[in-house]
Amino acid sequence: MRWHRLIQLCPKGFCAYIAQMIDGFGRNIDYLRISVTDRCNFRCAYCMPEQQTFLPHSDLLTYDEIMALVERFIAHGIRKIRLTGGEPLVRRDIEVLIEALGQHVKAGHLDELTMTTNGSRLQKFASLLASAGMKRINVSLDTLDPNAFRQISRGGDLASVLAGIHAARAHDLDVKINMVALKNENEDALLPMADFCAEHGLDLTLIETMPLGAGVLEREERYIALDDFTAPLRARYRFHPLAHKSAGPARYWRVDTLGLRLGLITPMSHNFCDHCNRIRLTTDGKIYMCLGSELHVDLRKALRDGVPSDVDHLLQTALRLKPQRHEFESQLAQPGLRLARHMNATGG
Repeated sequence: MRWHRLIQLCPKGFCAYIAQMIDGFGRNIDYLRISVTDRCNFRCAYCMPEQQTFLPHSDLLTYDEIMALVERFIAHGIRKIRLTGGEPLVRRDIEVLIEALGQHVKAGHLDELTMTTNGSRLQKFASLLASAGMKRINVSLDTLDPNAFRQISRGGDLASVLAGIHAARAHDLDVKINMVALKNENEDALLPMADFCAEHGLDLTLIETMPLGAGVLEREERYIALDDFTAPLRARYRFHPLAHKSAGPARYWRVDTLGLRLGLITPMSHNFCDHCNRIRLTTDGKIYMCLGSELHVDLRKALRDGVPSDVDHLLQTALRLKPQRHEFESQLAQPGLRLARHMNATGG
């Protein structure tokens, strides 16, 4: 691990320098995903058990605590932040946090502020997200069939999600659809989804399911490699590789003649860890350096004890803990190795 510090006066005086966080494998860590809540108004079958127990509110970082950590992260080189959950828009008074983060975008401290949402409350919040400086968001959507959607999400209303997507586009937010590939469940949904995204000017990213979470049923049986999942699309259209890069791990393709930009996230079949630039802050103040590892540091105690220097020390410890790569392949082959925590506890 190496720290490279560059002297810079910050407009509001909260930092005296900007640093780069370089982990032990030479990767520059500049992207923070913040899970603002583990709660969600859906119960997607691949994400959490139907009867999920959530953290007590006293365990959650307050918005003041999140912002205190954000300033430390910015000082150490974080330039991009994504809000996740659970479902971030179900947390009470979430507009307070979004507006505060937006000030860092407007001041030039952050290059990008984005969000991953299930879209169910997006119609209400789209204007706020745009005014806070968000340029693009991700919406999780696995099918356009209302009945199949209700089954996968365990009760979700597709119409509210589609209304949210259209509201986001009306406020000039770029929207990327995140679709989890589920064997024998939504394979027939790919072509309609591709057509929908192309028609409405949305990017589409496909994601292989990962072995996360005790009590999440049939995860192994639902796994399908994206090479197989995309076969119907490849049979109809030509794929051309694109140089486009987002802050995340997707590899992008242009689907002609459909005119669709397609991202593929393949944690299982094609490892992408060599270029990982991400860390994750959980809703209770833990930093996970890898979605596929239990290694973490706990920043909440340092915050609540009022020792900011401990936060800086823990960030350095976290960099040392970042593994070279995840081990999802082994965990899929041996279910006993599956990580116990669920996706909603860590953020996507």
